[in-house]
Amino acid sequence: MQINRLFEIVYILLEKKSTTANELATHFEVSKRTILRDIETLTIAGIPIYTTKGKGGGISILDHFILNKTTLTEEEQHQILFALQSLNAAKQVETREILAKLSALFQKSAVDWIEIDFSRWGQGASDNTKFHLLKHAILYQNAIEFEYFSSHKENSHRKVFPLKLVFKSKSWYLQSFCIDKQDYRTFKLNRMLRVSKTTESFDRSQYSPPPMEAANAPDSSLISLELVFASHAAYRVYDEFDEGAIDTADDGSLHVFTRLPEDNWLYSFLMSFGNDVAVLQPQHVKEKLVTLKIEKLHLT
Repeated sequence: MQINRLFEIVYILLEKKSTTANELATHFEVSKRTILRDIETLTIAGIPIYTTKGKGGGISILDHFILNKTTLTEEEQHQILFALQSLNAAKQVETREILAKLSALFQKSAVDWIEIDFSRWGQGASDNTKFHLLKHAILYQNAIEFEYFSSHKENSHRKVFPLKLVFKSKSWYLQSFCIDKQDYRTFKLNRMLRVSKTTESFDRSQYSPPPMEAANAPDSSLISLELVFASHAAYRVYDEFDEGAIDTADDGSLHVFTRLPEDNWLYSFLMSFGNDVAVLQPQHVKEKLVTLKIEKLHLT
């Protein structure tokens, strides 16, 4: 514990240039006397640390003292720091301590440039709890169980080996190996309910999940769609589709050319636009959407 504290004191001084014994004692949750002993140990070891008394005084390290940065270029140093900041923001791995050390080593200020929140609006606690459980199960190679609601309106109990979390098209997915099906399956996190970790373990190195598109193909084949949206629905269109897939007509309407899985989700998605969307192609999707809209009118 002491050796870690000694190293971190050096990194703090490299980054801040000057601090006080009280500040270090508060940071490490030890006594001021312990910090003063640490400073003495570092000085004996040859680290050029000195103390000054009075107002504005404290503990400092000589400006010329730097640690070996090996042969990393400026760009490589930045890339390492950015990668660590990304991991820290995503709470994937606890990197705060090593980030502080490397920032000091490279003599670069840490830039608070990214923050990631995995939860939906209003669902912070439950979403983050689920994500933390899945992350832990993947890292420690534990099987999980859950109830799943598919886009085909099927509710099933699943037991899987969780392999990878993937963010795609504004949603989180779990790639896994299904124990019952003895095959790879991809699940949308929002549809996974009552997730729990089991005591059954697995060897992660024995599994390699396929790319997301290939993994989804058996359950839901993609179809080409040509859609037209009313101009006042632009805010949703740009939320849902890539800018390159959207053409704006002279009257302001938006024509979208895309590929989506044809399942119950597709029709629910299109119905959510009400009269602001029309299907131009394919014909069978156009006819089914018209039928669904008529049925909805009769129900209301």
